[in-house]
Amino acid sequence: MADGDARQLSGGPTAPYDPPEFLSDVPGSYPWRVLHERHPALIERVRAATPYDVQVNRALDLLLEEIEGVIEPLEDSAHDRDLWESWDRGHIGRRWDDAPFLWAESYFYRKLLSAVGYFGPGPWRGVDPFEPFKQAELLGEAVDEELRELDALAALPSAERAQELTLRALWGNRADLVFRVAAGPELAGRESGLVADDSALLWSLVGGEEAGVPAVARIRLVADNAGSELLPDLVLIDHLLHARGVGEVVLHVKPLPYYVSDATPADVLACLRRMSAAGGEAGEVAGRLRTALGSGRLLVRAHAFSCAPLPYREMPFGMREDFASASLTIMKGDLNYRRLAGDRAWPHTTPFAEATAYFPGPVAALRTLKSEVAVGLDGDVVKALEATGRPWLTTGAHGLIQARS
Repeated sequence: MADGDARQLSGGPTAPYDPPEFLSDVPGSYPWRVLHERHPALIERVRAATPYDVQVNRALDLLLEEIEGVIEPLEDSAHDRDLWESWDRGHIGRRWDDAPFLWAESYFYRKLLSAVGYFGPGPWRGVDPFEPFKQAELLGEAVDEELRELDALAALPSAERAQELTLRALWGNRADLVFRVAAGPELAGRESGLVADDSALLWSLVGGEEAGVPAVARIRLVADNAGSELLPDLVLIDHLLHARGVGEVVLHVKPLPYYVSDATPADVLACLRRMSAAGGEAGEVAGRLRTALGSGRLLVRAHAFSCAPLPYREMPFGMREDFASASLTIMKGDLNYRRLAGDRAWPHTTPFAEATAYFPGPVAALRTLKSEVAVGLDGDVVKALEATGRPWLTTGAHGLIQARS
């Protein structure tokens, strides 16, 4: 169940400068390729993965036609029609290409759920259309290896283990199944490295014995993908609670299947079961997390605004209060980064603190670069990346750790 009022806006401060939002109206551009190449390919993958009936297949055909033309409203009977109309900003009835990329991409996933009968009264109600992809990835050999490696990590000194867990959580963001629709299975390794690294600041904000100050009371971690990205996120949460002594961690996930592999409460449980079955250190971590859930030190929340097509600057009052009460919020992944900084053509050297000034508390971002938004980069780093003549913003070959107090 989604919690909180997703309609009431926070009234937070606006940015001193708003660069243009990314649109999908330039043929061949990254947003255009997502809308006109990735989304049709995804519809066909969803169709092939589940033996849907004639009615669902017809609805998928209609969605394929629609995304090449005009944005249609949700059906009159949709339970969340009023909510999406409050998020509309005048885009419904216009061409998909003319809507902001973030808005159009999010609305596509809501329309896809309608097409597969997720909200309907029929047999497909509540059936995650992305479950076959999630399960195949979660049960794969790569996850076996990832979980076995936790045995060696457990022996590392706490500070060294914290840094390694941070990197694993960051690079785990490459486990984005929608990204693989376009990128294929061959993704670059970690050798490309970080384009920004505020990990020292991040861990100083967490506190604990290594930082020389008491650990903070409350951390919010906003998850991105399920499966082999959520697994290292959960291990990181265990480290925060068990090794660092953080009082409480709230894990924010999506209330609905979204962006193919985005984590839901069901995915959290699936990961805990996978870790428990693996035994060893993975099983120990799962056991501690289950205990933390039972005691209330670990909470899972699924707010309706987590599926909104809007930046966090427009978050509702209840979510703003939640983040304001935290000692630190950690945003995982590319979509959360786009929503945190705003899906806009920021100069890449714009300070991270400036782009996130509205956010009601200390915030950090762990993200691999898979879209065109990036702030807080050193000018020399940007020049060096541009000088290669190769794409660097959208390939998933680079990552960043950014934070502000």
